[in-house]
Amino acid sequence: MKSAYELAMERLAKAEPTRTPTPAQKARLAEINTLQQAKLAERETFLRGLIAQAAVTGNLQEEAECRLQLKRDVETIREEWEAKKEAVWREVR
Repeated sequence: MKSAYELAMERLAKAEPTRTPTPAQKARLAEINTLQQAKLAERETFLRGLIAQAAVTGNLQEEAECRLQLKRDVETIREEWEAKKEAVWREVR
């Protein structure tokens, strides 16, 4: 007798088959991951520096603005990252 988990996984496999990337797709996905990670790290480093500087000077408004900007930038980069990866998956094999 199968567990509920096994049954759910079978249904999922029927609804959405597992995608296996081609070697070219693997290379492209790795390149995208590397570039987006670097972009994210660069932006986080820059804005965290501004946040720290604002905290030291006691400028709470600037600190809050930088934190909000960091949150927006991280979200934008992650959305762009996912869109680029999905575009690779949609490529014709």
